[in-house]
Amino acid sequence: MTRCIHCTRCVRFGEEIAGIQELGTTGRTEDMRIGTYVERSVDHELSGNIIDLCPVGALNNKPYRYSARAWEMLQRPTIAPHDCVGSNLFAHTLRGRLKRVVPRQNEAINETWISDRDRFSCHGIYSEERLERPLVKIQGRWRATDWEVALDAAAAGMKRALGAHGQLGALAAPGSTVEEFYLLNRIVRGLGSNNIDHRLRQADFRDQQQDPVFPWLGTSIAGLASLDALLVVGSNLRKEAPMLAHRIRQAAMHDGRVMFINPGEHDYFFPIAAYRTVDTQAMIPELAGVLAAAGRLSGRRVPEALGGLTRDGNRRNAQPAAAGVAQVIASHLLDGANALVLLGQMAQRHPQFADLRAVAAALAEMCRLPLGYVADGGNTIGGYLAGALPHRDAGGLAIDAPGLTAAEMLAQPLQAMLLFGLEPEADCRSGQAALAALEAAGFVIVIHPYVTPAMRRYADVILPIGTFAETSGTHVNCEGLWQSFDAVASPVGTSRPGWKVLRVLGNSLGVEGFEYLSSEEVRDELRQAIGRIEPDNRFAGKRRIERHPAGMPDGSDLDIPMYSVDAVVRRSLPLQMTREAREAFVEGDVLTAAGA
Repeated sequence: MTRCIHCTRCVRFGEEIAGIQELGTTGRTEDMRIGTYVERSVDHELSGNIIDLCPVGALNNKPYRYSARAWEMLQRPTIAPHDCVGSNLFAHTLRGRLKRVVPRQNEAINETWISDRDRFSCHGIYSEERLERPLVKIQGRWRATDWEVALDAAAAGMKRALGAHGQLGALAAPGSTVEEFYLLNRIVRGLGSNNIDHRLRQADFRDQQQDPVFPWLGTSIAGLASLDALLVVGSNLRKEAPMLAHRIRQAAMHDGRVMFINPGEHDYFFPIAAYRTVDTQAMIPELAGVLAAAGRLSGRRVPEALGGLTRDGNRRNAQPAAAGVAQVIASHLLDGANALVLLGQMAQRHPQFADLRAVAAALAEMCRLPLGYVADGGNTIGGYLAGALPHRDAGGLAIDAPGLTAAEMLAQPLQAMLLFGLEPEADCRSGQAALAALEAAGFVIVIHPYVTPAMRRYADVILPIGTFAETSGTHVNCEGLWQSFDAVASPVGTSRPGWKVLRVLGNSLGVEGFEYLSSEEVRDELRQAIGRIEPDNRFAGKRRIERHPAGMPDGSDLDIPMYSVDAVVRRSLPLQMTREAREAFVEGDVLTAAGA
């Protein structure tokens, strides 16, 4: 800190933007020093922004420091792929190698800030586990080969597996690009299957036919800051989407009433009007209690299909603590001129998500409010629009004979499996069961930037692709905004962009219409096919919902560690050295538990 001029921008950022004072000053005049509190460190998920605020370079990006000079590097725009916000970034590269990431100003999305996950994840790109050449398993032994041999082996193995009337299943990571989702959809449908999904961590698919065309936020990202009432159901917002939590803090600091119903206690650095912590099994009757309270306050009738649940909710409201919170939440939602009910990622992973959503939708309708979703991964909405679903084609068109969901595909071995961009042991709800199903499958193609010991056990062909930095494509963020980007770094080894690998694989499998020359052609074809779709989360389900069965899981697996969300983040050493990651490791990170 010898360069420090004591401007205190870093201190003010913690106080005014992040909401937590992790830095302060000691001493006076020339003895003044800026530092952390005793036995404390800077751990906030937006902490890296003080690097950009420091006017003299006293605060540095430690993993990047002294590895390149600023004037030697090229600056290219890109999009953050790790959550549904799609923060705008600048990537700085030196001779084709990505060295660091900094924020790119976009007032409508991330303003001038980015999360530490978006800033430091790039260091996972060059992991020792990067796959540089295609691998083919020949008589039980892995052999590195060229692309032509590998693609021929993949196509031949797939045709053999499907030749005996075997079923094909395809799973894609929720951070895949729109172009990759669309091409994977076309391959699977072209081979006569509807078994395709990207909802890897979802458990309950009973009412998937009632899904919106795409599950959007319910308002613009910037619009979160102007809400005067917000109920968040099942979300660890600061970890799921840090920039959304930042916007919600802005609302709370301007007298917005922010309320939570959660299966766990989470820290938030802003005023909270109501916070109810309940176990997983109690989330639905707790929310039903709010619905019952809203019905009494508004004089409106609760939907008949939810009658059984509201009786449970009224019984919970007989408890003074529950009744008081339900009354407060309902009154704020009814009084709010600009309010929202928001389903977080933990809610969407709930083992009874269909029922939880039905109650949340009824509450939103009763209070005349929109219903919103915090989508999982970097491009879940893109997956919906591109038709990477067993029951919907591109643009939300219903499929007459829906295929298997992700959970169903991993519960029973299929004859052929195509995995794109995911590590089932870490990215799926039940990692061990997924591994067992894949090891029992007839033929497995893995398309992934990395190779792991688990992949070598269950795969037959492994094809290397680029990470988000080495491919062009498009992500659709939580407010439905399409954001396209170009590759910013050179490929590692002989890896290729994912969309190109799928295009050639489609040709090798004999699927018609795979003559694309650029990712832009794929994107434009999809946009023309789906036309203009207005976001609409209104729920049309009318299924009767009664009391829930006992013995529901405790929900400890609903919250995914912040720095374990995808393959690149899991391999970023700076992120894995944080207190957040170390605590997740001690508690049993899913990847470590799987032995991968």
